[in-house]
Amino acid sequence: MSEAPTATEQEPSLGELVAAASRDMSVLVRSEIELAKLELSSEVKKAAVGGGMFGGAAVFGLFGLIMGSFAAAYGLDTVLPTWAAFLIVTGAYLLIAAICGLVGLGAVKKIGPPERTVRTAKETVTVLKKRGKDKKAAAPAG
Repeated sequence: MSEAPTATEQEPSLGELVAAASRDMSVLVRSEIELAKLELSSEVKKAAVGGGMFGGAAVFGLFGLIMGSFAAAYGLDTVLPTWAAFLIVTGAYLLIAAICGLVGLGAVKKIGPPERTVRTAKETVTVLKKRGKDKKAAAPAG
C-alpha cells in the first residue's frame, strides 16, 4: 500500500499562498494597465484630431480677423468694390473657421471613457470579493 500524503504535501503553505496571490495580483494589475493604455491611446488619437481642428479654427479665425480689419479700413477709405471684396474673403475665412470648429467639436464629443478597462476592473473586484467570501465560508471557525 502507498502512504497517504501528509497535510503539508496536499495543501500549499500560507507563504506559498501569499506569494501566489501577490504574483497573480501583479499580473492582473499589469494586464489592467496595459488594457487602459490601449484604450486611452485610441481616445488620445480622437482628441488629437479634435485639437487639430480647433487649431485650424483658430488659425482661420485669425485670418478672418485680419481680413476683417483690412476690409473695415479699406471700407472706410474707399468705395464699395474694394472693401466688398475684402468682406467676401473675410466671410469665406470665417465660414472655414466655423466648419473646422464644428468638425473639431464633433471629434471631441466622440471621446469616451475606457469602457473595457472599467468593465474588466469591476469584474475583477467582483471575482475577488466572491473568492474572499467563499474562502471565509470555507474556513473553519476557530
